[in-house]
Amino acid sequence: MLSRSVTIGTPLGLHARPAALFAQAVLESGFDVHIATADGEADAGSALEIMTLNVDGGDTVTLSIPDDSPEAARALDSLSALLSGNLDVA
Repeated sequence: MLSRSVTIGTPLGLHARPAALFAQAVLESGFDVHIATADGEADAGSALEIMTLNVDGGDTVTLSIPDDSPEAARALDSLSALLSGNLDVA
């Protein structure tokens, strides 16, 4: 299993639009990605599940993929970079 800690770069957090953009990127990656906070975990391919975590800008989350392949590592790096940026201007 691979995991990365990421600080959310979108100032208003993972509300509807950023959650949807991130979930779409997860689905396009082809990997089973999970996003976790201190309060819970969600399927990162579901915008609705992401929004239930109530993630604010500046919060730190953990992304994980139950795969150790180089492709999974590249996908996780890409998704981490996406989350650390401002998805409100994407």
